[in-house]
Amino acid sequence: MKYSTCSKHLLSLGATLLLLTSATVEAAENPFLGRWALTIPGGGAGWLGVVEQGGKLKGSILWGGGSVVPVTTTKVEGDTLIVTRVNESNSVDPGGKVTVKKTTETITAKVSGDDLKLTTSTVDNEGKPRGRTAEFVGKRIPPLPAAPDLAKVKFGAPIAIFNGKDLSGWKTMGKAPNGWKVADGILLNDTHQESGKHVTHANLRTEKEFEDFNLTLEFRVPKNGNSGVYLRGIYEIQVADFYGCKNDSHNCGALYSRIMPSENVSKAPGEWQTFDITLVDRHLTVIHNGKKTIDNQPVLGCTGGALWSDESKPGPIYLQGDHDNVEYRNMVLRPVLK
Repeated sequence: MKYSTCSKHLLSLGATLLLLTSATVEAAENPFLGRWALTIPGGGAGWLGVVEQGGKLKGSILWGGGSVVPVTTTKVEGDTLIVTRVNESNSVDPGGKVTVKKTTETITAKVSGDDLKLTTSTVDNEGKPRGRTAEFVGKRIPPLPAAPDLAKVKFGAPIAIFNGKDLSGWKTMGKAPNGWKVADGILLNDTHQESGKHVTHANLRTEKEFEDFNLTLEFRVPKNGNSGVYLRGIYEIQVADFYGCKNDSHNCGALYSRIMPSENVSKAPGEWQTFDITLVDRHLTVIHNGKKTIDNQPVLGCTGGALWSDESKPGPIYLQGDHDNVEYRNMVLRPVLK
């Protein structure tokens, strides 16, 4: 996922961690409290979290791509949840005059059991509609199970998901140009860029889909390089040049915008790095360059760029190729035996 290298902007982990509160108890008092998997207009993956803190409702949202971010207001009126998001941008005319442009998106939702029916509409500074009102749906995310005892988890035989020779077992996604190829045992994304303009290239996914597993791999990024490894097609482990940067939830090895590594152990750009990733029962462990930086932590929902928001489905390993050049090798997966 693209994010400015060494950025000092940290997302509030506190708002996210509060979503671990028992959804069952909360729902008995307010049916909107909890975590919701959204299918947003156009079919993309989204996520909504609603918690009560200090007697007030607070919400966080993921809308297709990007990060999980707090919403502006969250309230319930009668049988309707109302969430607003205010976005501001500045423009400067040739005379140097600054104009602030503001849009306000209002999302309303009604609940029936574990299902949400939602609408979204947006107005500008003057209250004039921007675009059309759209309808979409959400599904309550089941409570997280207890953290698994990884010492007791049994793994199957290792599967080399990249054979080191060609792209057998992989396919590109979407209609963007393909930059993926194999050379000298390395799977690499070679993005040909035009001067002054970024050309988006295709993401790459395995043809097979997986549930829980352990995945080991090596990767190499250039200076300011950016990519990502998606687990089951919905959880992105950030791959990027964060050498020497302040640690945050967008750091290399993070579960993008959701779980910050315990420390930044990134190597310098151009050096090979390693991941040892275990996903079991919606709990994540990441060993980055030999150091455990995420230790069996709960995963609260999908991340930006997810193929879908349903966390109960198996999915592919997919590699983000729409940003920069990146290289992968020695990719081995061991499925969890049920």
